[in-house]
Amino acid sequence: MADKRMTLDDIVDQLEDGMTIGLGGWATRRKPMALARAIARSKLKDLTLMTYGGPDIGILAATGKIKKLIFSFVSMDQIPLDPHFRAARQAGGFDILELDEGHYQMALMAAAMQVPFMATRIGLGTDLIKQPELSKTVTSPFEDAETLVAVPAIPLDAALIHVHRSDERGNVLTLSPDPLFDEILARAAKRTFVTTEKLVTTAELDMRANSRFNIIDRALVAGVAEVPFGAHPTSAEPDYHIDMEHLKTYCDAATSPELLSEYRQRFVDVPHETYVAAVGGVDAIRALRKPAY
Repeated sequence: MADKRMTLDDIVDQLEDGMTIGLGGWATRRKPMALARAIARSKLKDLTLMTYGGPDIGILAATGKIKKLIFSFVSMDQIPLDPHFRAARQAGGFDILELDEGHYQMALMAAAMQVPFMATRIGLGTDLIKQPELSKTVTSPFEDAETLVAVPAIPLDAALIHVHRSDERGNVLTLSPDPLFDEILARAAKRTFVTTEKLVTTAELDMRANSRFNIIDRALVAGVAEVPFGAHPTSAEPDYHIDMEHLKTYCDAATSPELLSEYRQRFVDVPHETYVAAVGGVDAIRALRKPAY
């Protein structure tokens, strides 16, 4: 069996300028934040990113890595709109394709199933389908002859996902209450790269007992890096929860170029281990309380 172990930098080295990359997770849940920061401090540029966005998008917007963003939202739940994303979008820093959450899923599902589009009622009667990418309709070939929106497939060059456990072969466990849409993201991508809270043996995964947490086929995983707290400041429940205090510090950094530069120096332009120490260390992250929604 192939040994797929990599480092964060190894994964970033597999990415290229101009790629279309999907980022897993949702807003403040299990975002591949260590990978986002590694990309932010790399030389990569002109990326097309597709995600249910959180601070991963804010970091990459603030560091000028995005050429086009395909998204439904960029939020941090209790903080409704990421200020770094807002500033970049208002400044016209990148192109956008704004999708309904259903459009987003269908675009990935079509790519995952290797069909050119999916048909849906989603968006009918709204301005969303005035965008060129969503402006085409199809007529049902059945008796109803209904007019439907044709959502085009959006294939990905790579998907970046954070999980709780993995072995060296790319068998993964996602232990959070909601697996989100990472499985579809992986199937829509040519290659999937994974960061994991903990790298364990295959026996420790206990795949027979935990099969429902194994949402991504091993064959889809091209590389896996052990990165404890790799989703921070978003959550990787049950291992740790959202760091609201750090998210406030992150948001404050959007208020001036000086604060952004300071934030980058302390939390972005440093190795992951230095980042963990800078946000309070292992014990502080493990002690984070579950926020109320």
